[in-house]
Amino acid sequence: MRFLERERATMAKLLPDLDEYLQEVSLMELEGPDSPGIQYFRDFNGVRLVVPRDYEGRGATALDALRVQRALGSRTPSLAVATTLHHVAMATLFGLATTDDGKSNRWELVNTVVRDNLLVAFGFAEERPGAGILSPSMTATDAHVWDWLLVNGRTRPCSLARSMDLFAASVMIDGWNGPAMILVPADAEGLSVGGAGAESEQVTLDGVTVSKQQAVPWAPDAQPDAQPDVMLTAGFAWFQLLMTGSYLGAASTLVERVLLDNRVPESERVQLLMEVEDAMSAAEGVARRIDDGDPAESTLADSLYIRYCVQDTLSRVVPRAVELLGHLDSTASDEVGYLATFANGLALQPPTRSQTTGPLAAYLDDGPLTIA
Repeated sequence: MRFLERERATMAKLLPDLDEYLQEVSLMELEGPDSPGIQYFRDFNGVRLVVPRDYEGRGATALDALRVQRALGSRTPSLAVATTLHHVAMATLFGLATTDDGKSNRWELVNTVVRDNLLVAFGFAEERPGAGILSPSMTATDAHVWDWLLVNGRTRPCSLARSMDLFAASVMIDGWNGPAMILVPADAEGLSVGGAGAESEQVTLDGVTVSKQQAVPWAPDAQPDAQPDVMLTAGFAWFQLLMTGSYLGAASTLVERVLLDNRVPESERVQLLMEVEDAMSAAEGVARRIDDGDPAESTLADSLYIRYCVQDTLSRVVPRAVELLGHLDSTASDEVGYLATFANGLALQPPTRSQTTGPLAAYLDDGPLTIA
């Protein structure tokens, strides 16, 4: 099997024609502010990738989704990264719905998202100095009008902020025993988007009203500073996995260009191939654990180990690929420079290695894995 053939075949099976359309647009246009990528993602069922087939989705497993994200990242890395949290939101929302006690409208929320092909931005992996990445930055209080809550706060960065139909966030609700997940329409009064990025900006909620029925607790007895609930932990493992695949896709584009260049010595081409395929195989192992329903805490730990190992691989592979492609013309050279810079972004995704050194050391010493 040729390089990236399996990943692109998986995308072709689950999201037919998407790859063909993406190939008709130049890399820099796909990565630009007027990119057609988001619309292609909607048109070719990307929104429903991880939604079960029983609910009119594409039924992708974690392994499938990893392969699709790598394939997508090899064509348009910014779209792969931007859509990762949509997939995480959908996987988490379905996981919460399956634990429905019959007293909430979780399935109604799920059906609305699927029926209307809605794009969900998920503000849960945040850049806040000194704060835990799973600690909600938003708060909600009783509006004292029927069953409404007033939500305030902001989150940054938020992928798909300019293209979202719904905004999902984790909030602390006054009087509740732990955080809850809310869904807010993008056009809700009091919701605003601002910042410098095209698809990763700050979302602010200023007195936004949300029905209590649309606030889904992560766990009935959760405490604000406790170990993350199983569903939130599982969702974060999905996040690590799909982000890893997306950035590996960006690096794989550089490797693919090296493999297609006969002027590069065979030994160099094979070495790069072995390194990125080894990284992908490790990520696939985590995906299979998620699909097998292994304990969320241990799977999250593995997803972090592998993510940091992939970071190290990319730190070696990307500069070497750029060096080997140094003879390219200016247009191709600009693309190579962009991809190299982008691929290094995995190291900036939360949690950074320094944030998890202590928690992982405690976990290896038989303590709980606490990512606050």
